[in-house]
Amino acid sequence: MGETAIDEETFGEYLTEMREHYTADKYHLLDFNCNSFTNDVVGFLTGGSIPEFIKDLPTDFLSTPFGAALRPTIDAMYRRPSPSAPTPPEPVATPAAAATAAPETAPNPQLAAQLLQALASRAAASTTSTAAPSNAATQSLTAPIHAITNPASFNTFLKNHRATVAFFTSATCGPCRMIEPVFERLAEEKGLKADGHGAGFAKIDIDVGMGNNLASQWNVRATPTFIFFLDGKKLDELKGANANELRTQVDLLLFQAFPPHPHTSLSLPAFQALSLNPILFTQVPAIDTVLSKLTSFIDSVTWPSSVPHTSAQVKQTLSGVVSPYLKARFSAVVPPTKLPSATPAILTPWSQATSALSSTLPTSSLFPLVDLWRLAFLDPAVGTWVASAPVASNPLSIFINKATTTLRTPDSASNPRNFLLTTLRLLSNAFATPVLAQTLFTSARGTLAAVVIPSLLHTDGSVRTAAASLAFNVAAYLQNGRVEKLRGGSGNIQEDGDWEVEMASAIVEALNREVTSEEVVHRLTASLACLLRVSPAYENQLSPLLEVLQARDVLKQKLTKGGCGEEGVTKKDVRKLVEEVANKLCP
Repeated sequence: MGETAIDEETFGEYLTEMREHYTADKYHLLDFNCNSFTNDVVGFLTGGSIPEFIKDLPTDFLSTPFGAALRPTIDAMYRRPSPSAPTPPEPVATPAAAATAAPETAPNPQLAAQLLQALASRAAASTTSTAAPSNAATQSLTAPIHAITNPASFNTFLKNHRATVAFFTSATCGPCRMIEPVFERLAEEKGLKADGHGAGFAKIDIDVGMGNNLASQWNVRATPTFIFFLDGKKLDELKGANANELRTQVDLLLFQAFPPHPHTSLSLPAFQALSLNPILFTQVPAIDTVLSKLTSFIDSVTWPSSVPHTSAQVKQTLSGVVSPYLKARFSAVVPPTKLPSATPAILTPWSQATSALSSTLPTSSLFPLVDLWRLAFLDPAVGTWVASAPVASNPLSIFINKATTTLRTPDSASNPRNFLLTTLRLLSNAFATPVLAQTLFTSARGTLAAVVIPSLLHTDGSVRTAAASLAFNVAAYLQNGRVEKLRGGSGNIQEDGDWEVEMASAIVEALNREVTSEEVVHRLTASLACLLRVSPAYENQLSPLLEVLQARDVLKQKLTKGGCGEEGVTKKDVRKLVEEVANKLCP
């Protein structure tokens, strides 16, 4: 790392000063760790820093989707209680708890290792990682405040944060002690979040390490002094313990670093009047008739011996397990006060029978089976079970794969209308259960697009209506997540600009071709609005695309004679929505 002229005694004094800063309660796996200490020591001894490939490891990790998803969980393990947070009640000690309890002032390394290992295993198994849910134990936590002791560490800190607040203080400064709780609260509220927004907060004690040199570098002559940086460049500074001005300066810094989306200032009354709840297909068919149709298809084929379940076993599952459940939940004239929910004892044999049927029957004969599952998906217990079911026997995976395969074949005989229609309705109903909707959106977004996009251009009107419904459910789920994130909630939506471009292009093309169904135009317009509004990809990707596709003209054409029916769109609320999306969301 270099040579130093500092003697051992001076170095010992430096380590003594640093001891109070590098304590177990301040440790953070990503932000304040052994590399931070090594970098400080190297900076003190040589004026340099440790190699960037070591120093930037946390930044490189957090730049990956898995790292971004894992950040809130890691923060929850290492953040310390904020000064204003109420002290939680002491739990009643038990022998078992005492044996496993960690000190309150230090993170639990065994818990951390177990949690990281579990999440890494999930990632390796190709399941989508999500941010840790909020809970009471982590609601009043202070974001890490970086202790900086030398110029090299400070330069690294500036490099790794778009927005930075540096607090120059000293142990003998009374006003510093008064303003420090405000600084810590701001670090909690305005610190770096999982989406990359927020400021980095640094504390520099001018009497520790090379803090005095750092203060001289930035012309700090009194404490407390706060300096605000944007992209590594000094933006402003504040001298003195003015809490209100400190808050104002931090807000201004964040506004400049992360300006709000231009759509947040738009007035969109027609769009905001829309319900963003999923469109569901709730019609209950004659269950006996559907089962009779499916049984006739089973009897019409030669059952292969390679299938692990015989045709008799499959029919028994359908008549003895599936039928009683569906009739009990959906067929009553007056629903019971407590509807029966599906259990694994029902769903496991049903999914196994579904796997056997999908490998034996032609695709055109599967629509009665799909329709039974479409109905069952209205039961939250079914959606929750399917979200974690094995792929081999997961009905959702089976039917999506069948649909994408058939849609690749241009021959209409190989693209059965009834199967496609019921599959689109089933996928729409999957959004009735939040956990299944999240699984679909995060793990199967590309596959959903492969089903929706060609279906939007189908020659059959009912198929187009179902496809437009599914497109709306997907786009509304995305929009709801964005709004939740803007409100400071725990929305963990993963944006994908390329996917949004593909979907928006298909929706505009479908709108251009739709000249008969006002309902389809309504759902497609609502879908487009959900895709566009407050999209991070709007300025750079979506807006240029819409201009090339002349999306505004396509929408306005729907309002004219012949654009959608003889007179164009006639319903007042639909006309308002089309005009609003055309004039305010399309360039």
